[in-house]
Amino acid sequence: MAPLKLRWFTVFFIFFAAPALAQTTDSAYVLENYTKLEKQITMRDGIKLFTSIYIPKDQSKKYPFLINRTPYTVAPYGADKFKTSLGNFPAMMREGFIFVYQDVRGKWMSEGTFDDIRPQVTSKKSKKDIDESTDTYDTIDWLVKNIKNNNGKAGIWGISYPGFYSTTSLPGAHPALKAVSPQAPVTDWFRGDDFHHNGALFLMDAFGFMSTFGVPRLKPITPDKGPKNFQFPIADNYRFYLESGSVKNLKDKYFADSIKFWNDLFAHPNLDTFWQARDIRQHLTNVKPAVMVVGGFFDAEDVYGTFATYKSIEKQNPNANNILVMGPWFHGGWVRSAGSSFGDIVFGQPTSIDYQKNFELPFFKYYLKGEGDFKPAEANIFVTGSNEWKGFDAWPPKETETKTLYLQPNGKLGFEKVGRTDSWDEYISDPNQPVPYQDGVQAKRTREYMIDDQRFAARRPDVKVYQTEALTEDITLAGPLMANLVVSTTGSDADYVVKLIDVYPEDAADPAPNPKNIIMGGYQMLVRGEIMRGKYRNSFEKPEAIVPGAITKINYTLPDVAHTFKKGHRIMVQVQNSWFPLADRNPQKFMDIYQAEPVDFQKATHRIFHDVHNSSALTITILKP
Repeated sequence: MAPLKLRWFTVFFIFFAAPALAQTTDSAYVLENYTKLEKQITMRDGIKLFTSIYIPKDQSKKYPFLINRTPYTVAPYGADKFKTSLGNFPAMMREGFIFVYQDVRGKWMSEGTFDDIRPQVTSKKSKKDIDESTDTYDTIDWLVKNIKNNNGKAGIWGISYPGFYSTTSLPGAHPALKAVSPQAPVTDWFRGDDFHHNGALFLMDAFGFMSTFGVPRLKPITPDKGPKNFQFPIADNYRFYLESGSVKNLKDKYFADSIKFWNDLFAHPNLDTFWQARDIRQHLTNVKPAVMVVGGFFDAEDVYGTFATYKSIEKQNPNANNILVMGPWFHGGWVRSAGSSFGDIVFGQPTSIDYQKNFELPFFKYYLKGEGDFKPAEANIFVTGSNEWKGFDAWPPKETETKTLYLQPNGKLGFEKVGRTDSWDEYISDPNQPVPYQDGVQAKRTREYMIDDQRFAARRPDVKVYQTEALTEDITLAGPLMANLVVSTTGSDADYVVKLIDVYPEDAADPAPNPKNIIMGGYQMLVRGEIMRGKYRNSFEKPEAIVPGAITKINYTLPDVAHTFKKGHRIMVQVQNSWFPLADRNPQKFMDIYQAEPVDFQKATHRIFHDVHNSSALTITILKP
């Protein structure tokens, strides 16, 4: 084995010191080894979808298809213009597949009308009854019948929105479709992905994304004629969104007359049939292809969709060949970085290279080429803190126990229930001075907030902090978290943000090298945070006002975690009522927040109870030694 320092130098060189060289080499490889075709493939209703097809020049053997259906353009266009790399990473390109890229219906050079997370048609009575599943089926059917030298097998992969299109290939899958990998798939835009979390509008993501993506396309166009990025008038996202006064003002000023989905979003503030129809999970039945769902624990966009997709397939298809891979990654970090670190946190190994070598490439080689011996665990999980890959027979793991961490008086946190009968913390939350989601000034939403130091928030009087004593042994959490808050407010609505944090000991060593002068002693690493809009505490379909002054239970699930709190560290929980401008502000009065005016935002006095009868707590899943 190579010395550790030499190995790390090699990784550094590959991913950071020589990107231009790598791109040049990859680009030359594509030109030398692939032939490109551009086709307009006709769907069953007559609409034609623009498709770029890269075929290996070596015709001595037959190849399977690897398909990526995307709303983000298959550019470059022109049969003589080639992508600089194919597949998710260079090793996939060099392995040899027939790579297929397709503009989805209504986007870029494809015909038809685009519909965001297009609903499935459950009862298809004619050729006009189309959805993304039928478009995928028709595409594969055409490819198998018309592209020479294919082996009759196809696979699909995609990250984020293309991850959604990967998922939609599963209902009524074409017989040739053998392997599907939804990666950070868009799944539910109301309960957990991108635009809403538990009913709260994720303001920066919704506005920033739709400002360009949602611009209507009158006819097929290429990227040079497409929409330009929105130019923010203020290079400070906190100020920009706060000074707008309300999301209603933001909507009225920007895009209300031009972007359909921006208007749709405001027209459907609750989980009505509009959102329900766009939840693909209900259609994930009778799954036939092998499935590998991939995601990152620190994905700021679609960590919810990753777990939701995997669990839905498992629940509705107990005999399906369906596995999960989760690493310490940001959105797409498993192919967009070395995965050796994220933000200020170092993982000690190139986790993305591990993934590419041990999971994605072997998955497609095995199911599409019949090569290799792919025998992964059911759940393949990188546990941060201890920084190790673990394989489990199920996710959440079976070898766990559920425990309760109780919020206690004087900022304490522990496994013992409070015995007092009159114990609470009281503070004022002012939506006109909301708690920022991250320290410092940012022009746009960062991805690093998912793992960043929370000491800035702990200093605020409107953030309540609870922490354990220093741990006497390692504790590994593996699975879901449940926030169980018992609260009251003088308002009639409120948001509740719960954050699980790993507090480093005061003598923790700073990283080396340390160009950003990071101080790890006392570092408060965010492991998981999530928000709940109070009016949806009992139903996302039928919001209910909170009775002012009444003791109220706010219970909700946070996305799963896999993290070891090391001996000497502390477990911390922070509770707050705003997370701005990540989430839009709650005026703290029961109303349609999308219609709120600046005068509607009011201060409220909040209590968090922690007594024998009203125990606020976090339910955790601990991995048994």
